[in-house]
Amino acid sequence: MIQELAKTAGLFALTAVAEIVGCYLPWMVLKQEKSSWLLVPAAAFLAAFAWLLTLHPFTAAGRTYAAYGGMYIAVALLWLWWAEGIAPTRWDLVGAGVALVGMTIIAMQLTQA
Repeated sequence: MIQELAKTAGLFALTAVAEIVGCYLPWMVLKQEKSSWLLVPAAAFLAAFAWLLTLHPFTAAGRTYAAYGGMYIAVALLWLWWAEGIAPTRWDLVGAGVALVGMTIIAMQLTQA
């Protein structure tokens, strides 16, 4: 059970990184006036994000998105810290913890089948 949850969480984290990078690069082009060439890898990351979503073990897309959302929140806060140099607040960390608990609860049904 723990191994399956860890595998699912790892795939969710990888999926979140692909989505965040795919969205952050266009943000840099539009908000920071970076080169429009950044849109090329952005498209590749967003395509990888969509493909990674199909690898998740849930049979329903809505359940995948719901569980994935918890990991996305946590990874986005890590991105805030790593890429933008802004340390998460204690409230950010509490919120991410709650979101990860929600993800875990939804993902628990994978082990019940």
